[in-house]
Amino acid sequence: MDKALYLGMSGAKQNMLSQRAHANNLANVNTTGFKKDFAQARSMPVFGGHHPTRAYAMAERPGTDLSAGALMQTGRKMDVAIEGEGWLAIQNNLGEEVFTRSGSLQIDVNGLVRLGTGEMVLGNGGPVALPPFDNVQVGADGTVSIVPVGGPPDQLVEVDRLKLVNPPPEALEKGLDGFIRRKPGEGIDGEEPTDANLRVASGFLESSNVNAVEEMISNLQLSRQYEMQVKVMRTANENSEAAARLLQNL
Repeated sequence: MDKALYLGMSGAKQNMLSQRAHANNLANVNTTGFKKDFAQARSMPVFGGHHPTRAYAMAERPGTDLSAGALMQTGRKMDVAIEGEGWLAIQNNLGEEVFTRSGSLQIDVNGLVRLGTGEMVLGNGGPVALPPFDNVQVGADGTVSIVPVGGPPDQLVEVDRLKLVNPPPEALEKGLDGFIRRKPGEGIDGEEPTDANLRVASGFLESSNVNAVEEMISNLQLSRQYEMQVKVMRTANENSEAAARLLQNL
């Protein structure tokens, strides 16, 4: 009885964890540049100082779907979307270089280019900083140009270039902060090199690659599985009570 109860308990718990992963994907269906997480379950033996007679289900995130989402036209000059492969390098709040496909850029009061969530966007020599300007635009190669204050409208001055990188997908993982970074042990000497072949589309944003219908169906399936696991636990309890009554009558 205890084996069935243990299997039902562990299965129900892992079903809840898998539902959490799919619910997080579904919650970010409209998040710019979001990459959905995969979820899977497998059997895991219980290790310890005993015979390996117990096994439980374990939910895990084997990886992240790094495929590109659709491009959405916004018409905003500081919205950029990477065409094809590649990533935009940014600096997170811990000072680490991480990667993203979210290109909704903002300019703060100090002229620093940031994401909408506050992270600084990196250029050729560090964070991109703009002097006072009347106009700004981002070229197809990531070059950030401005029209200086008081200058003629056709006088574009190149200030910096967005740092666009293209590390191998198998060396990447998504952190708890939602940004992409190299896996431990997959690092390189120094900073990630730029890729001059990458191109961006100004006035566009990349949508999430989450399929809302698939995530909803997966959640429904996991909900049914959770109910089955609870039923296994209930049946194990009923069988245990029946066995106890039988022993009392002997």
